Amino acid sequence: MSNLLLIVITLGSGLLVIYHHIGYPLMLRLLAKQRLQTKHKTEPIKGDRHYTDSDEDAQLADIAIVMPAYNEAQWIAEKIRNLAALDYPASHLQIIIGCDGCSDDTFALATSTAKEPECAHLNINIIEFKENRGKVALLNDLLSNIDCELVALTDTSALLSIDALLVATQRFNDPNIGVLNGHYRVISPGSQGEQTYWDYQSQIKLSEAALGSTLGAHGAFYMFRYALFEPLASDTINDDFILPMKIVAAGYRADYEQAINALELESADNQQDHHRRRRIAAGNLQQLLRLKALLLPRYKGVAFSFISGKALRVLMPFLMLSALLGSLILASQHVLFLGLAIAQLTAYCMAAWQLIFKPQQSNKASKLLAYLVSGHCAGLIGSVRYLLRLDKGHWHKVNSSK
Repeated sequence: MSNLLLIVITLGSGLLVIYHHIGYPLMLRLLAKQRLQTKHKTEPIKGDRHYTDSDEDAQLADIAIVMPAYNEAQWIAEKIRNLAALDYPASHLQIIIGCDGCSDDTFALATSTAKEPECAHLNINIIEFKENRGKVALLNDLLSNIDCELVALTDTSALLSIDALLVATQRFNDPNIGVLNGHYRVISPGSQGEQTYWDYQSQIKLSEAALGSTLGAHGAFYMFRYALFEPLASDTINDDFILPMKIVAAGYRADYEQAINALELESADNQQDHHRRRRIAAGNLQQLLRLKALLLPRYKGVAFSFISGKALRVLMPFLMLSALLGSLILASQHVLFLGLAIAQLTAYCMAAWQLIFKPQQSNKASKLLAYLVSGHCAGLIGSVRYLLRLDKGHWHKVNSSK
C-alpha cells in the first residue's frame, strides 16, 4: 500500500508540473481563442487627441497618477518628463509622488524636474515622508484622500506610451471593467530566459482577460476605479495582486490592453532578480490564503486561472521535489521511474550548468530552463520563509550593482 501511495504521489506531482508549465498555457490559449471568436469584433482602441484641446475633453475622466518612490534618483526625472508628455488634458490629470524616506536625491530631483518648462503644466504634488515605511503604507496614505474617477499606479522606472491614458479612459467606458492592465515590456532583459518569460506572461494575461479577468497586475502600470479601492493590510506583500483581485472578487473585471505600453528601463542583476522572485513567491502564498474565495466555482474562468496559475505556482517547488525524490526512490523497482529520474536529473543539471558557468553558446531552451529552475528555487525559499515568518518587515528595494 505504501509503495502504491508513493507511485500515485510521484506520478501526480509530475503530471501537475507538466500541466502547470505546458498543459495550462495551451488550454488557456485554446479556451481564450474560442471565447474571442464568439465576441463581435470592435474597432481598435486609439488615443487620437494629438495634444489639441477641445470641447470633447470635458467627457474625459479625472485621473490621478500615484507613484510611490524610494531611492529612485536614477529614474525620477525621466519619469516626470514622460508623464508631462502624455497626451491628456492637464485639467483632468493630477500626479501624486510619495518619496518614502529616501536617502538619496529623489525628492530634490523630482521637485526641480517638475519646475522645468516642459513639465510646468502638470498638476503635481510631491510629498516627502521622512520615515521609510514601505510601499503599502505609502499607498494607503496617498490614496486616502484624492478626488478622481480613475487611479493609475506606476513605477518610476517604467515609461508609458503617450496615449496610454486616452486609451484607458475608452476602455473604462465599459462599467464592468474595474481594473485595466497595460502591456509590460523590458527594454534590456537580463537574459533570454527573462525575455521569454515576460513574453509568455503577456500572452497569459491576454488569455486570462478573455476568460473573465487577468490575475493581478504589474506595478509598472495599471489603473482602477478609485471608488472600488479598499486600504491594504499593512503586511501585504504583492500589493499589485491583492489590490486588483479584491476588485475582481467584488464582481468587476480586470482587463488587458495591448495598446498601452509600459517600458521598463531598469535591468535587474541576478541578486535583484532572485530577491524579486523570492518576494513574489512569499506574496503568492499570502494571496492564495487571503483570496481563497476566488477558488470557488462561482468565479468560473477566474477560478480556473487562479487554481492552474497562481495556486499551482505556490506548490510547484514542492511538487518538483516530490516528483524527483519519488522517482529516485522507485527507480530501482520500475524502469518507468528510472527513466523519469534520469530525465529530471538531466534537466536540473542543464539548468545548473547554465546558471553556474553561463556558457555563451547555449541555446534558447537551456536558458529558459535555467530561468524557470532558478525561479522555482527562489519560490521555495520565499514560501518557506513566509511559512516560518522569517520576513516580518516590509520589503526594501535592492540596489543595483551597476
